[in-house]
Amino acid sequence: MNKSTLLRYKGYTKTPELFKSIDIPGIDQIKLSSESELISDELKFKNQRLGKLVEEFVFYQLQQQASVKWIVENIQIQKERRTIGELDALYFLNDHPIHLEVVYKFYLYDTLKDYDEPLAYWIGPNRNDSLCYKLEKLRYKQFPLLFKSETSIQLSEHNLNTAEVSQKLCFKAQLFLPYHKSNIAIEPLNKDCIKGVYLSFSAISTFKELHFYIPQKLDWLVSCHNNVIWQVYKTAKLLIQEEIEAKRSPLVWLKYSETKFVKCFITFW
Repeated sequence: MNKSTLLRYKGYTKTPELFKSIDIPGIDQIKLSSESELISDELKFKNQRLGKLVEEFVFYQLQQQASVKWIVENIQIQKERRTIGELDALYFLNDHPIHLEVVYKFYLYDTLKDYDEPLAYWIGPNRNDSLCYKLEKLRYKQFPLLFKSETSIQLSEHNLNTAEVSQKLCFKAQLFLPYHKSNIAIEPLNKDCIKGVYLSFSAISTFKELHFYIPQKLDWLVSCHNNVIWQVYKTAKLLIQEEIEAKRSPLVWLKYSETKFVKCFITFW
């Protein structure tokens, strides 16, 4: 495995579960090791989309467990030649069938709007995603998919009776608080998921004395380190501005010293 993939895998394993307990009836969270096991150099993770790469990491970790017997992953459910949904993974745990859904997200605490529901404050960096939306989708679409008649037919090919399948969730996330406003109560979310801050591009001069690194999206998983090519404020600002003009909020690393680094989203809003 190349070094960049190893750093991504380590960053993934160090990301905690978002919830201490998930409020979806009948659904349990799985807890995976936060330690990065020794990985074979020959092992290849092929996906170049962050969410799909994380799925590969989760599946790999599970498949290392002696109690796990793998059945199938990314099974698309068809109805009249149309895909109506996908089950992330099916496997046996101590001979009991499990349906697993995997989620990995980056959420920022919104300060532009007021919400009635505390969880509604958590939104994606481009404001087109939210924690509440994802929970609704899990609750009313992704987990109920298992019990559709079309799913039962397809799973019979694996000698599975959907009535016997338990459902589990792996939901990891990195959370980002507004710059200079870290005293936000985030319960019932896991405070260990707080990984950095965010700041509007309109205030980016706040960081004019710092050095920047702009990781590619797959490296959003990676914990900050010093072994990168840092850029001065003026150079980084021009690159960030291109993203901002395209209505994208990039993640950057900020270097305060040789030992202090901070993850920060620079938002267009």
